[in-house]
Amino acid sequence: MNWFSILSHESYELHHHFNRFSRSKKLVLAALLSALAAILQSTGNYLPGIGYFISPFATLPILICTIISIPFGLQSYILTFLLLILIQPDESFIFLFTTGIVGLGIGIALLILKRRIGIIVFTSILLTSGICFLLYIVQFPVLGPVASTSPSLKIIGFIYIFSFFYSWIWGELCRFIFKKWFKLMKKI
Repeated sequence: MNWFSILSHESYELHHHFNRFSRSKKLVLAALLSALAAILQSTGNYLPGIGYFISPFATLPILICTIISIPFGLQSYILTFLLLILIQPDESFIFLFTTGIVGLGIGIALLILKRRIGIIVFTSILLTSGICFLLYIVQFPVLGPVASTSPSLKIIGFIYIFSFFYSWIWGELCRFIFKKWFKLMKKI
């Protein structure tokens, strides 16, 4: 794996494919993907145990909306947040500063930065900032008993390392998904 290579050529092809859609088609798709993201994010509370493994996949609908276009990704991000306020208010801030920001960050970075290392570093900085905001500013124990709500450079370093690997996994996962999706589109 080359860290300085372009992560996914297919994401640009999908972006150009979605550009041919009408504005109303894009809005409907963004609304449906936002509803899906809200459902996936709230599974942690509705299905204890297995739901915590499902809820990180709320990143994918936001990522797809951002690949459609960055403004639609932002709209989907905000709409999902508003839906979560109605469905699961406690999950809304977790989505806003962790799960959702990863989808938005990877989508924006795929369209602008393009290189694997740039995408991963950009997204990991966003995720670290979101986790630190929740942990140290809002005093919300997003990491549970693992980290205290008093600032520590050591904990921030561990959060960044976790964020880097998490962003790397999501980057490779989106590359895999977009390749499969692009192959499927070519067959149709």
